[in-house]
Amino acid sequence: MSESYTVIVNPTASDHLIETADAPVEVVALTKAELESWLTKAEPVESAWVEALGFSADPGKQALLPAADGKLTRVLLGVEEPVDLWAFAGLPEALPEGDYHLAAQSPRALAEAAALGWAVGGYRFRRYKTKDKAPVARLVWPEGVDRAAVTRLAAGVGWVRDLVTTPAEDMGPGDLERSARSLATSYGAQISVISGAQLLESDYPAIHTVGRAAGDGREARLIDLTWTGSQTGPQVTLIGKGVCFDSGGLDLKSPANMKLMKKDMGGAAHALGLAYLIMDAGLPLRLRVLVPAVENAVSGEAFRPLDVLRTRQGLTVEVGDTDAEGRLILCDALAEAGRDRPDLLLDMATLTGAARVALGTDLPALFSNNDDLAAAALAAAAREADPLWRLPLHQPYQRFLESKVADLSSTGSSGFGGAITAALFLERFVPEGAPWIHVDLMAWNTAGRPGRPEGGEAQGLRALYALVQTTVERGSWR
Repeated sequence: MSESYTVIVNPTASDHLIETADAPVEVVALTKAELESWLTKAEPVESAWVEALGFSADPGKQALLPAADGKLTRVLLGVEEPVDLWAFAGLPEALPEGDYHLAAQSPRALAEAAALGWAVGGYRFRRYKTKDKAPVARLVWPEGVDRAAVTRLAAGVGWVRDLVTTPAEDMGPGDLERSARSLATSYGAQISVISGAQLLESDYPAIHTVGRAAGDGREARLIDLTWTGSQTGPQVTLIGKGVCFDSGGLDLKSPANMKLMKKDMGGAAHALGLAYLIMDAGLPLRLRVLVPAVENAVSGEAFRPLDVLRTRQGLTVEVGDTDAEGRLILCDALAEAGRDRPDLLLDMATLTGAARVALGTDLPALFSNNDDLAAAALAAAAREADPLWRLPLHQPYQRFLESKVADLSSTGSSGFGGAITAALFLERFVPEGAPWIHVDLMAWNTAGRPGRPEGGEAQGLRALYALVQTTVERGSWR
C-alpha cells in the first residue's frame, strides 16, 4: 500500500459545518455562573427540566431540552472561561442527528471556539475502515468567524493525526518524503531529498548511521523543503524528528514499549503540519523545513552501543544507547539549519520518556535558549488553550554528557533528568546566536476523549503557529 498512497492535507476537514439549515436546534454555551442567571430567565418548565437533569454546566457536559411535542428544541453546554474548544469538540458525536446553531449574539471568542471545536471534533482516521459512521450533527457557521482560519487549523490538526496514526508499513521514510512532496507541490515550495549513501557524500553521517540498518527501500534521508512568503520576512526553520519506526536498534525495546513506535515520526508530522498552516495562510516569511527520516532497525548494518560516530558539525559522539537515536539524527539537521541564520529555529520530537514521566502524556515539554522567545511561546499556548510547559536547560548537567573517548556522549552517565540532558545534547548543535525552541512531545492520545480519539495527536501545533505569527510581527528573536 505504501507505493500507491500519499497522505495529503484534507481541505474538507470542516465539511460538517454548514452554510444554513431549516430550523436548526440552538446551542447555548454557559459557564457555571451564567447558568444561574439563565435559569432565572428561562421558562419554568425548562428550568425545572434542567434542575431535574442535575445539569450544573460542568465543562463539556450537555443538557438536551425537549419541546412540548418531544422534539429537541435547545442544547445547553457547559463551558469554561476562557472558552476552550474541547467543550464543543464532543458535540458532533454526542448530539442526535440534525443541524444546530450557536445562540445569537454569542461573543466572538465563543463563536470561534465553537466552530473550531466542532470541526476538530468531527475528525476520524478512516483509511483502513471499510465501514465507519461519520458524525451526523452539523453546525451552522457562527457569524463573524474566520472560516478560512478555522478550516486551516482543523485540516492541519487532522493531517498531523493522520500522519502519526498511519502504520509504519505505509509511513516509512519514503512515504514521509512523498507526503512532504505533496505538500510542496500544493503550495509551490521547493523540495530536495538526500538519501542513502548520498548522506555520507553530503556530510550527514549521523543520519546515515542511524538509518543504515533498514535496508533497500527504506533508506535514511534528509527532506529539505523551502518556501518564500516574503523576501524580507523573518527566516523560520522547522525541524522534525522522523523516526518512522523505532525498534530500539540493538538495544531492542520490549514488545510493550515497541508497540506504539509508529508514532516516533510525530515530530516530523508536526513540522509538516506547521509548514502547511504557514503556507496556507501565506504568512510573510521565509520558511525552511528539515526532516531527517529514518527507520531504526536491527540488522548486520546496525550501529552499536559505544560506537563513536561523527556528526555534520564535526563533533564526535559516543553512542550510549541505540534506542536514543532521535537526538543523533536531529543533531545533523540542527547543524545544517545555521546556514540561513534563522530568526526562529524550532525543533519538534517524540524524544524522551523522561518528559512523559515529568509532565504526563498531554503536556509537551518546551526548552529554549531565549527567555523572551520562551515567554512568547507559553503566552501563545495559554491564548490557544494548547498547553506547553517549560523545562530548564540546566547547564550544570552538561557534565553528564562527558565521554572519555569522544567529544560527548549521546545519553550521558546519569539516569535522572533525561529530558534535560537530551535537550542539552541538542543545544550543542544549535547554530550560534539562533533563537531556538525544542519541544519534546508525546504526539499520541493513549485513550479517547471528546474530540480527541485514541491515536495520533497534534500537540502544541496551534500554539506554535501562533508563535510563528508573533515572530512575523516582531521580525526576529535575536
